[in-house]
Amino acid sequence: MTASQAVVEMLRDAETFARLSPAQLSQVASRARLVRLATDEILFSQGGHADCFFYLVSGQLKLYRLSPEGQEKIIEVIEPGTTFAETRVFLENPRYHLTCSALADSEVIGIDSRNFRAVLRESPDTCLLMLGELSQRLDGLINQIDQLTLQNATTRVAGYVLSRLPRGASQYLLRISKGVLASRVSVRAETLSRILRQLSHDGIVSVDSHGRVYVHDLEKLRKAAGAREQGEARGEKRFRPHRG
Repeated sequence: MTASQAVVEMLRDAETFARLSPAQLSQVASRARLVRLATDEILFSQGGHADCFFYLVSGQLKLYRLSPEGQEKIIEVIEPGTTFAETRVFLENPRYHLTCSALADSEVIGIDSRNFRAVLRESPDTCLLMLGELSQRLDGLINQIDQLTLQNATTRVAGYVLSRLPRGASQYLLRISKGVLASRVSVRAETLSRILRQLSHDGIVSVDSHGRVYVHDLEKLRKAAGAREQGEARGEKRFRPHRG
């Protein structure tokens, strides 16, 4: 199997490429590149020229910005099977407005933006699919603004814990460190620890030393998270911010 064929196999199940014909998918793969990252290695930096968007094959990445004081604010944690930085595809002289680095050893496919634009001209269905994805992410960005401006720290932490709970489950493995979680919900590490202790004391949620989250009282967790809709309370409306 050639490198291009291997990339085709990796991309075949990705939602973004699902409506491409085999010939179009091969065209995308012909200009794609496979990148392997070690933990903490940077994939791209804020302000860098954005000639690619990406698909995460394995591992885990974070998208973040640095404040003028050098404090890191994590915008999103990227999991396998996810594309990101697609918004740069449609811009003239695009620049990445976030930095991306690896939280674990990772494998990423870089999709050449110019080549992909040529494919999109032949695939209106894929254009519509991407517009739908970008619209969802815009909704997610508005939700994030709402969370940061209108919700207190406890509500944000409880909301994040609730949003990751698989449907019908009462426990799951938190795949990020508490430090990353604190940045993700915009609280200090000590504030996160205090909130988790209080949720545990109230018999709502506990987190063991291995990062496994146990939900002991789902209704109380929903109330703590300020869940307004039944679907949202079950975690069906996942927060999907702007990616790269």
